[in-house]
Amino acid sequence: MHARTSGRALSVAALLLCASAAHAADRAAAPEPASTAPAPAASAPAAPTPAEQRLEQYRAFRRAFDAGDFAAAKPFAEQVVAMSEQQFGAEARELVNPLSNLGATHYRLGDFAAAETAFVRAVRIIDGQASGADRSLIRPLQGLGETYLATRQFAESAIALKRAVDLMRNLDGLFNAEQLETIDSLIESYVGLDRLQDAEKESQYAFRVAESAFGRDDLRMLEPLDRHARWFEYVGRYTTARGLHARALQLCESRAGRNSVLAVDALRGLARTYYLEFIYGPEDAEAASSDIFTPTISATGPEGRLNPDGERALRIALESLARATPPDRRARSATLVELGDWYLIGGNTARAVESYKEGWTEAVAAGGDAIALLSSPRRLAYRPPSIAVSRATPSKPDEFEERFVEASFTVTRDGRVTDVSTSNTDAPQNAERAVLLAVRKARYAPRLENGETVDTVGVLLRERVLVRRGAAAPDAAPNAAPAPVPAPSTAEPTPLP
Repeated sequence: MHARTSGRALSVAALLLCASAAHAADRAAAPEPASTAPAPAASAPAAPTPAEQRLEQYRAFRRAFDAGDFAAAKPFAEQVVAMSEQQFGAEARELVNPLSNLGATHYRLGDFAAAETAFVRAVRIIDGQASGADRSLIRPLQGLGETYLATRQFAESAIALKRAVDLMRNLDGLFNAEQLETIDSLIESYVGLDRLQDAEKESQYAFRVAESAFGRDDLRMLEPLDRHARWFEYVGRYTTARGLHARALQLCESRAGRNSVLAVDALRGLARTYYLEFIYGPEDAEAASSDIFTPTISATGPEGRLNPDGERALRIALESLARATPPDRRARSATLVELGDWYLIGGNTARAVESYKEGWTEAVAAGGDAIALLSSPRRLAYRPPSIAVSRATPSKPDEFEERFVEASFTVTRDGRVTDVSTSNTDAPQNAERAVLLAVRKARYAPRLENGETVDTVGVLLRERVLVRRGAAAPDAAPNAAPAPVPAPSTAEPTPLP
């Protein structure tokens, strides 16, 4: 499945103060009505009440948070929590939103331990006071789930996110659209746990929710179609994915006209399914025949080459982006990079490098983090060995246990993998050799530096494998845990009660 770009995304609404709080604030800040009596002697202005002080701290927090200055927002968020606790008590419901805001701030700063502490405390406050479904639990559960997901604690993340989704379905209906982003994160948690059946179930459900909320022919279906197609790409059902991308393209043409930039993602998706199917082979024929979107187009052209329709789709996407006003340089960069991937997979390294360089130029012009896509090698093709957790299906699973092999290698400027060696492992030698062989056959897109493709040394790939229980492990190979990988977040504050 594609990396979270999307990804990955804490669905906490960016709300302003709730109406009641805002109204109370207006009343508190409003001057007293003018009096006809003689004015008394001037006196010092009345000191602000605790509620007014708390509200002012919250407003300062929002200004800093909304400006993206999370370090500046943190002390204000902490102060709001302290003032709320002093005003209402350590276990009061009024602490839930301030704690959620503090957790969101810690998350944005990458302090996941502190974020977890804040979200857990908010959840416990509600759990200790309420029975049944309580809407106040949704935000802290989402935040807690995203925090666990960012630190790759997939089991804990799945529990929190599933609980949040169930609450939203219970309170707002089975097909409410607000749950869609949380379902995306839940799917990622299930994938991390290798619970692919549960992940596919949620992917199918999310698609039904979107169709129910938006209608089949609404342009808002473009993103759900893309997400659902990418799921099928991830599980190897490329023909099915291509059918969904084709449906999105037809929707764009009927609702937005031909050559609309809205069709770019669908066109890129079509090309991607062609080269993925070229690399990994077609999906199971029986599975494909049961899907109503299955086209009859082959991923390969004459003599087993890549189907030229994929390159044509990317060229059409670039033409549409060239006509866009104002120009979307980020999208153009990403499309040029995908065209480079197409050429590299097809064996045309020279054209691939040329396309990557053009993509670099557009990324520099786009600014921001657009250049990140080209700043490190990207894996394009890799087939795990048959003993990998993702592929192995032993008839007697109790007789096997999970081990790992971490390979280190160089990705050359033309995308080749060389100098493959074992960085760390607790697996027996036969498993180690199988992983290293699979890594040697992998294909990567090269890293660019100052617009030029360069070699990258020390690239790592960690493969989980199944071996028979009691299999001998190599000497001096401790089972090092993977480092936490922060997920991009769109965590937003919630209003004060």
